[in-house]
Amino acid sequence: MSVSKPLPHDAAQLHVTGAARYVDDIPSPAGTLHLAFGLSPIARGHITGMHLHDVQHSPGVAAVLTARGLPFSNDVSPSIHDEPLLAAGTVNYVGQPVFMVVADSHRNARIAARRGRVDYAEEPALLTLDAALAADSRFEEGPRIYAKGDAAAAIDAAPRKVEGSFELGGQEHFYLEGQAAMAWPQEDGGMLVFSSTQHPTEIQHKVAEAIGLPMHAVRVETRRMGGGFGGKESQGNALAVACAVAARLTGRPCKMRYDRDDDMVITGKRHAFRISYRAGFDEDGHLQGVEFLQLADCGWAQDLSLPVADRAMLHADNAYLIPSIRIESHRLRTNRQSATAYRGFGGPQGMIGIERVMDHIAHDLGMDPAELRQRNYYAAPAEAKPDNTTPYGMEVTDFELHGMTADLLRSSDYAARKAAIAEWNKGQTHLKRGIAFSPVKFGISFTLTHLNQAGALVHVYQDGSVHLNHGGTEMGQGLFQKVAQVAASRFGIPLEKVKITATDTGKVPNTSATAASSGSDLNGMAVKAACDTIRDRMAEHLALQHQASPGDVVFEGGQVRIGQDEMTFDQAVMSCYQGRVSLSATGFYKTPKVEWDRIKGQGRPFYYFAYGAAVTEVVVDALSGENRILRCDILHDAGASLNPALDIGQIEGGYVQGAGWLTTEELVWDEAGRLRTHAPSTYKIPACSDRPDVFNVALYDGRNREDTIYRSKAVGEPPFMLGISAWLALSDAVSAFGDTYPALNAPATAEEVWRAIRGVRDGI
Repeated sequence: MSVSKPLPHDAAQLHVTGAARYVDDIPSPAGTLHLAFGLSPIARGHITGMHLHDVQHSPGVAAVLTARGLPFSNDVSPSIHDEPLLAAGTVNYVGQPVFMVVADSHRNARIAARRGRVDYAEEPALLTLDAALAADSRFEEGPRIYAKGDAAAAIDAAPRKVEGSFELGGQEHFYLEGQAAMAWPQEDGGMLVFSSTQHPTEIQHKVAEAIGLPMHAVRVETRRMGGGFGGKESQGNALAVACAVAARLTGRPCKMRYDRDDDMVITGKRHAFRISYRAGFDEDGHLQGVEFLQLADCGWAQDLSLPVADRAMLHADNAYLIPSIRIESHRLRTNRQSATAYRGFGGPQGMIGIERVMDHIAHDLGMDPAELRQRNYYAAPAEAKPDNTTPYGMEVTDFELHGMTADLLRSSDYAARKAAIAEWNKGQTHLKRGIAFSPVKFGISFTLTHLNQAGALVHVYQDGSVHLNHGGTEMGQGLFQKVAQVAASRFGIPLEKVKITATDTGKVPNTSATAASSGSDLNGMAVKAACDTIRDRMAEHLALQHQASPGDVVFEGGQVRIGQDEMTFDQAVMSCYQGRVSLSATGFYKTPKVEWDRIKGQGRPFYYFAYGAAVTEVVVDALSGENRILRCDILHDAGASLNPALDIGQIEGGYVQGAGWLTTEELVWDEAGRLRTHAPSTYKIPACSDRPDVFNVALYDGRNREDTIYRSKAVGEPPFMLGISAWLALSDAVSAFGDTYPALNAPATAEEVWRAIRGVRDGI
């Protein structure tokens, strides 16, 4: 079988040679026009006048559009229609598009956009969580609360208690390929759109709405993205709609891409949080009750903030069975970029809260943090436990972390290294090392239940080659290769006989976004269903020809065996073609068992959980706050991996991106609401030199207990949260400078680490 083999990414050679074609590489037809936005320079106010004469007369300009000039819908929101393509009367953040330039080149469009003058009546902007709270500026009335038991009473009655609060910054997606789109008017009045998007159907829907056509008149194609990380789930809507509107008005192809600085200023980021907590526990470290207060900075428009904040609540327990817990979430509206989807989709923010609690408790008790965590784990499947349920009422039946933790602590030599680090620290004044272990339990499925579906289209041609399409999008994660491996395995043929082409709404309709780590789960099963339909038709025909039963027909090794007879797959296909057997089929899959009521906070929002664990070692310098990750050991649960090479790559990349979020990636706005970290020169993502010098990654040897595609598990988002161990290791290193528990915020930049060390030394 092709599945479970460590095969390279299907486009790896194209990536490294530069031959891979992205939206901006598609040859533009003659007469293509280019777009750029004129942006708001203020965070909040009313437009009182627009002076666009110089824009209209700038070289190469074909048209200038404002909200009043849009023919149909002025909306690019993925949720509640609160996000206009162009500001209509009011502006809500620095960088909001106010007008649109259509010109004969990308350069001319950008130059012209900067020549516009817009008058504003400026108003006080809400730029902090405290300001939004004071103004009661929020999405949804009041807080959302999920609870299990009476947390307040349990904490009050507990022998010991800890409490605290910390700030958790946002994160820029920093995909290598920026946002881009191109729209071609068609001869029948329809529109063909090429978009760098994780959600082609969303683009199709918003474009159709914007130009007043039914969805069947709009076709969206996405071959690949140069990274997405959630930033292309909804943020590409504006570019695609702008191009389609301009193409509709001018009758010419239109193209738009953001330069890096515009991209960072215009688009949304990961939600910044403030997390406050109170926890009660006994002398042995067993949790009695926990309370969380989560404040989420959602930015100016709702976007996907409600499900993001919901998932933060859903992961507030992480790996721990908490008898009583209360999670209170406030979704606050500020005058910043509209925060959006980002790898983990709120899960990392929720998870880091309980990991901070566990670390604080271990410090309070003088207990090894890894041992404390294990004492509070959910029960293993073999253990009989009357209450092994999450705060939202879902029973945990597949908990793998007991065995995984033991294996990782042993393979990483955790105990001996921890003792050696403590001894080494005694002889150091300015340098201190730290080590930390953290687990991950991450729920897999869309929490909006109807999104848990996928379709596929498979053709077998008369020469035995196979062509397929599905609703998932390729953003470098290797989804296409995994799904091709599934198809090859179902037909028992070599992988090179299978070809996947661009995701296309004209071939597979009503697709869900490639998100929630569900790309392989959903689309792999849909492709399996389509392949099995064709295979069963072939088996029935071949069995009839050979006077055998369809159950006697075996597809394996490029051959087809019917009892004692054997032929090549190609010969079998030709026989079926000549026998007038349909060799094309659609496949459909919907995730079973999921049922979720987000208002009540009860149900089964996830089909299963993916697990992982990491041990990270760091060193910090007290004089500067500088720090380095020295070593990382990871054991991750990918079930029966479809492709171990791709999965290990995802785990490595997820860890580094998660560690970057919590250490170096600091977003800075000034007092006027202007994003100051809007370029690689001012925003620090991890580089190759930032990865651990020793980086050991292994896959846990197991199978998914649920009936997923070949019993594999999702691997896109769960590894991101392994980076929490790097933040905890920094906290451990800082704690070596004194007795006070470190009040470490995130990202733990050099300045933040230096501040925390001062606090520990001064006993603050």
